[in-house]
Amino acid sequence: MSAVVLTVGTELTRGELVNTNAAFLAAELTALGFEVLEETCVDDDRARIIATLERLGRAAAVIVCTGGLGPTTDDLTTEAVATALGVPLVRDDASLEHIRRRFEKLGRPMSESNAKQANFPSGADVLVNPIGTAPGFSVRIGKALAFFMPGVPREMKRMFEEQVTPRIRSLSPNDAHQIRLRTFGLPESVVGERLAGVEGAFPGVTIGYRAHFPEIEVKVLARATSNAAAREACETATAEVQKRLADVIYGEAEDTFAGVVGRILRQRGLTLAIAESCTGGLVGHMLTREPGASDFLLLDAVTYANSAKTAVLGVDEDIMRAHGAVSGEVAAAMAEGARRVSGAAIGLSLTGIAGPSGGSDDKPVGTVHIAVAGDRGTELFQRVFPGDRVQIQTLAAYAGLASVKKYVRP
Repeated sequence: MSAVVLTVGTELTRGELVNTNAAFLAAELTALGFEVLEETCVDDDRARIIATLERLGRAAAVIVCTGGLGPTTDDLTTEAVATALGVPLVRDDASLEHIRRRFEKLGRPMSESNAKQANFPSGADVLVNPIGTAPGFSVRIGKALAFFMPGVPREMKRMFEEQVTPRIRSLSPNDAHQIRLRTFGLPESVVGERLAGVEGAFPGVTIGYRAHFPEIEVKVLARATSNAAAREACETATAEVQKRLADVIYGEAEDTFAGVVGRILRQRGLTLAIAESCTGGLVGHMLTREPGASDFLLLDAVTYANSAKTAVLGVDEDIMRAHGAVSGEVAAAMAEGARRVSGAAIGLSLTGIAGPSGGSDDKPVGTVHIAVAGDRGTELFQRVFPGDRVQIQTLAAYAGLASVKKYVRP
C-alpha cells in the first residue's frame, strides 16, 4: 500500500527550518508497512498546494500532510483543500469551543483569526488536537485518504499517533518489518562498504542509511508474504549487519549515544565526574538531556581557563607550563582532579583546540586529548578531528563518552 508525505510552508522551501516532520512521518509510515513513494514540500501558495494535492491524490492510497493550519494569512492549506474538492468551508462548533477554552486557560481572548482554525472543508473528519489550537482533518482526494495536521512537531506527532495511525493501520498490507540500528565511529561510505552484499544474500531485504552527524543510522527493512515472515527475514539480516558493524553499533531505534552510556553507568552502579575545556559543557549537556542523569552524574566542570583548571581541579601549574594546556598530562590531571573533588568512580576530561584559530604544527586545530580516570588507573586518548568548530566539539564530546563506555566495558 502506497503513501506520500506532503509538508507545506515557505519557511521549509526556503531552508529557514529543517523539515523534521517529513522524516518522522516517512519513518512512521514505513514502520506501519506502507511503501512511501514520495516526500514533497510546497510553499504557501494556494494554486501550488491545490495542484500538488490533485497530483498526489492520483498517485497514492494515503496522503499525510503537515503545515498551513494556523491562524495567519499565509496558512492556506484548509482553503486549498476545500477548493480542490469543490466544497465550501464550514465551521465546527466543537472545535471552536476547544480553541476558546485553550485561550481561556492562557488568560487571553480568542481572536477571529484563531477562530478560522475551526473551519473545515464540508464533509471532513475532524482530528482533535489535545495540545494545540489547530485541529486536523481528513478527507478523500482522488483515490487517496488524506490527513492534514499542524506543522508544530510536538502537536503533529501526538495527532499522528492518536488520530491518524488508528485510521490507516488497517490499510497497510502488514507485510513488512524494519529494525533501525544506531552507529557512531565510521563514515557512511565505510558503513556501506561493510554491508555490501547483504541485500543480495537476503532476498526481500533493503538496507537504508540516514546520516545525522556524527552518527549513521542503518535501517534494515524486509518485505515478505506476511508480517511474521518479514520479521524473521529482517531479524536474520539484522544479525548479519550487527556482525559486520559490531564495533560501531551502540543501540537501536530511539536510543541516543549519551543515553546508552548513561544506562551502562547506572547498571554498573558507577558515578561520573566530567572536566571540560574545549567542549564547553557539551558532554554534560548531552547526558543531562537524558532522564535519570542525576543517578550517576555528580559533576560537570567547564574549566576553560588554566586558572580554573588549577583552582577547581587542582591541576599543577608546573604541568601546564611544561606540556601546555592541550596535552595528555593535563587531561590526566583534569580527569583525576574531577574524580577527586567529586568522589565519583569515573573521571572524564577533554582539553583541545576547537579552532578556527589557535593551532600549530605540533598541535593543529582539531587536536583533542581525552582522559578517563578510575580504579584501574588513567587511560589517555589523543585525536585530531576534522571539521569546523562545532563539528570538532561534537566529535570530541562523542569520543569522550565513547572513552567512558570503553573504560567501564573493556
